[in-house]
Amino acid sequence: MYQQLVRRLISQVTLTCKQNLHVKSRTFHRPKRAGNLKTMKLDTPQFHGLFNPELRQLIKYFETYKYELRIAGGAVRDLLLGNDPHDIDFATTATPDEMKALFERENVRMINNKGEKHGTITARINDKENFEVTTLRIDVVTDGRHAEVEFTTDWQLDANRRDLTINAMFLGFDGMLYDYFSGIKDLDERRVRFVGIAAERMQEDYLRILRYFRFYGRIATGPNLHEPQTLDSIRQNAGGLAGISGERLWVEVKKILTGNYAGPIVQTMTELGVGAFIGLPEKPDVQHFLQVCARTEGLSPLPMTRLSALLSGESEMYELHKRMKLSTEELKMGLFIIQHRDDDVGDSVSRYCQDLIIDTVGREPKVKDRIIQLLVYKGEGTQADEFVSWSPPKFPVTGHDLFAHNVPKGPVFAKTLNELRQIWKKSNCLMSKEELIDKIDEVVKQKS
Repeated sequence: MYQQLVRRLISQVTLTCKQNLHVKSRTFHRPKRAGNLKTMKLDTPQFHGLFNPELRQLIKYFETYKYELRIAGGAVRDLLLGNDPHDIDFATTATPDEMKALFERENVRMINNKGEKHGTITARINDKENFEVTTLRIDVVTDGRHAEVEFTTDWQLDANRRDLTINAMFLGFDGMLYDYFSGIKDLDERRVRFVGIAAERMQEDYLRILRYFRFYGRIATGPNLHEPQTLDSIRQNAGGLAGISGERLWVEVKKILTGNYAGPIVQTMTELGVGAFIGLPEKPDVQHFLQVCARTEGLSPLPMTRLSALLSGESEMYELHKRMKLSTEELKMGLFIIQHRDDDVGDSVSRYCQDLIIDTVGREPKVKDRIIQLLVYKGEGTQADEFVSWSPPKFPVTGHDLFAHNVPKGPVFAKTLNELRQIWKKSNCLMSKEELIDKIDEVVKQKS
């Protein structure tokens, strides 16, 4: 009797602790949603083009050991759109341990075991191609950023955990397509919908808010065809993006900025309050951004080229960098555009570019890239061809020459070197080293 009472108390305390923990970490247990399986046969050149010797060998391994293997997610979506998928993800009923045992028996090399705890094994077939194969999963507990998973053999349960209906389909190697949540219909209608209740999908991983906008740019046929209830859910859950790492945010934002309808999509994001949680200023310059998006259409702008248009100055760029964790070159690109976007190009774009590269410190190829993107930003990108093939002459004076003339270190030294560069530039880069050195004393007097 005493032991039963102790066990009951322990059970109650454990349950209470678990409940409190779940409340504090905002965890969500995902129920199974009712699906309505639809199938169809896919028979396209893009699908048949996937079957190289390595893929056929991978399929054979899973068939031999009686495990199901299908193409999953984005690759299925791309094939239905008639596109060649860039990356192919595979799903299987085999557990990671079963896959490892399978590949070990067949002497197949496995690489990159970082995804194993989430069910992904990467096999290298014939030492030519890597295949990422993931066990069917259930998200048992989610906290808005990460999920604890359990493995399953139920294909619908795996579809159940995915974000968008167009990403929740599977394709067998006989061409049979499996669609549990009307992804085919949504794709046909170019509609982006969450699997089940939109708010719940966002709360499982708030990054899905940005994924929604990214896929909207890829799928939709117009800039403002969002379903009102989806936008309401985004507005209510935008604050969850504050807990997402800058690196993950930037991966999605880059694709939004260079995708279709980038201007209207970012405008919608800011109106819904998303911008404040991803590093944008309180009042981003949306109207200027729309203008830059319009004039950069078809000119291959980089993400930073367009993003710079939302920012009023360098301080906002640095604040964005703190949040997004931009690369060094991305930060330099953004700062360069902000610094020079109001320059008067003058009558000759080519001459402006040549003068700018002479004035800019840094490795020539990277500086050229920044100048080209500046032209794209200004809507002058089509005039960059002549500049691309131009190589600047080397400025003949170096810091050693100034040391030899006893120019003092510090601000005067830098100003002198820069003034000599300007004199050389005004001579169409024709003045010799000796002619410039003769002007050092005169310039030092002016700058002292």
